[in-house]
Amino acid sequence: MNNINYQKELDKLLNKLIENNNTKSLLLHSCCAPCSSYVLQYLTNYFDITVLYYNPNITDIQEYEKRKHEQIRLINEIEHIHSINIINIEHKPNKFYNISKGLENCPECGERCLKCYKLRLEKTAQIAKEKNFDYFCTTLTISPLKSSKAINQIGEELSKQYDVSFLPSDFKKKEGFKISIELSKKYNLYRQNYCGCEYSKQQD
Repeated sequence: MNNINYQKELDKLLNKLIENNNTKSLLLHSCCAPCSSYVLQYLTNYFDITVLYYNPNITDIQEYEKRKHEQIRLINEIEHIHSINIINIEHKPNKFYNISKGLENCPECGERCLKCYKLRLEKTAQIAKEKNFDYFCTTLTISPLKSSKAINQIGEELSKQYDVSFLPSDFKKKEGFKISIELSKKYNLYRQNYCGCEYSKQQD
């Protein structure tokens, strides 16, 4: 379990889809447009994608709206093979504050962040189940600062809990993070310098 190569697991799954000539539906949680750029470019070859913009950790409303605007603009502008749509959920920072109580001083990638990953992934799993998506996933694994192992383990647990398939990923592989930077330049995307919550901004 500790040595799982999540990119190889994703490759296996995608190869099966190609063999079966079968386009599935994917609910993709996105933290921001820059991180989603490579993931959308990559996965549009295999899935009809609906982006879920659910990020209560972005506690500043102006920052939230700016990132949401960029996400919508990217979806409208990026080249794609299969469809790309978006579900936007109302900004509710209290959801984040509730799970981060007592963890305000945790370092980045600590317990607070793990709870934040789960908060966003659980909402994604819930909606994927409700709306009959074939898979759910997140762009979070593209970041070199985030643990793909932890994110995938959370996704797998939620997959069992909600009975909907989780798409394994380590999007930083295959130069995914580097390509996301190049695509951000191509589409002139706003790139924030902190994850989203006020605690990460203070630690930046």
